[in-house]
Amino acid sequence: MQPSDDSTLLRQYAENNSDEAFAALVTLHINLVYSVALRQVGNPHAAEEITQAVFIILAKRAAQLRHDKALSSWLFQTTRLTANNFVRSETRRHRREEEAYMQSVLDESGTEVWPRIAPLLDSAVADLREKDRQAIVLRFYEGRNLREVGLALGASEDAAEKRVNRALEKLRNFFSKRGVSSTTAIIAGTISANSVQAAPVALAEGAAVVALAKGATTSISTLTLVKGALKVMAWAKAKTAIVIGAGLLLAAGTTTITIREIEATRTLTIRMHVDGSDFLQVSGNQLWLEHAFYVRPDNPIYVNGRPWAPTWDGNVSTKYTGLKPAFNSHNPQKIQLAVTAGRGPVSIAHLPAPDNNQTLAVLINDNDYDGQDWYEFTISW
Repeated sequence: MQPSDDSTLLRQYAENNSDEAFAALVTLHINLVYSVALRQVGNPHAAEEITQAVFIILAKRAAQLRHDKALSSWLFQTTRLTANNFVRSETRRHRREEEAYMQSVLDESGTEVWPRIAPLLDSAVADLREKDRQAIVLRFYEGRNLREVGLALGASEDAAEKRVNRALEKLRNFFSKRGVSSTTAIIAGTISANSVQAAPVALAEGAAVVALAKGATTSISTLTLVKGALKVMAWAKAKTAIVIGAGLLLAAGTTTITIREIEATRTLTIRMHVDGSDFLQVSGNQLWLEHAFYVRPDNPIYVNGRPWAPTWDGNVSTKYTGLKPAFNSHNPQKIQLAVTAGRGPVSIAHLPAPDNNQTLAVLINDNDYDGQDWYEFTISW
């Protein structure tokens, strides 16, 4: 069965450096990766380069992957992140045009639906929760039956069917809000019939060769693409609880943190324009920015209400010094993040620790939107 085959092949490559095992993985998944990339960029040549980059990333990460998860879902998400980073502005322009056209469509069915949901399909699937996304990719992108989906997810066939149906309903709602009124049955059939296309014959062999060399024989642009995607993937793994607005409702009961209690703690409030993604670093009485993608933040940046206009050395800003109160990193468990403005996610990428010089890192990620937006968030400790 393919899930166990993926795990076996990954182990053979990671532990024994087996070129044959890696080539087999490429053969198994090349069509999925290429199809997702092609939908994101709409250009076969660009899709081939993205496909090569994804398999280079797989070669670099093979030893770190958790074998109990569906590799196809990991490849799907990696392909999407890589493609978004590759042609961000052009992809969004095409997507806006397609969305505007979709608003005039009230009821579509069968083959009439596909041209209108295709530009948004991968975004819709990516918005699903991890288990739902795995179910959709396994069931419709790879054509697995429900029993195989259940085995891959560690669930029964009945549980897998319920999860697939719930995920389809979420997709239906997603498309309905964008002007396409359809049924889950039509959406399921349309995705099954159209979501995966055959990649060029020579691409699988070429991607395997380049990936096995860890990118040593590929172009500079592909290596740049790999580096950027690896950064985004590393940051996307960071999970933190975010305090929304004035208070936090604890899941275990009705205890809340009020505005007065928040103000009683030591806080740092940042307000800044973001168009892409940026990394805020805080250590002691200093803070600075590391720019990741697209456009660097405009000045001024507001630190506790005070304007700050840093200069830049490449993608690293000068430091803001004299932070009062100074950031205390001795009790990381008390650090909280409250987001009060901004359309994209703001999350703690890593907590202070000895191996990062007791530095707190916060990721402000506006990559999924066009143009800049104001973000405001407060760190308390």
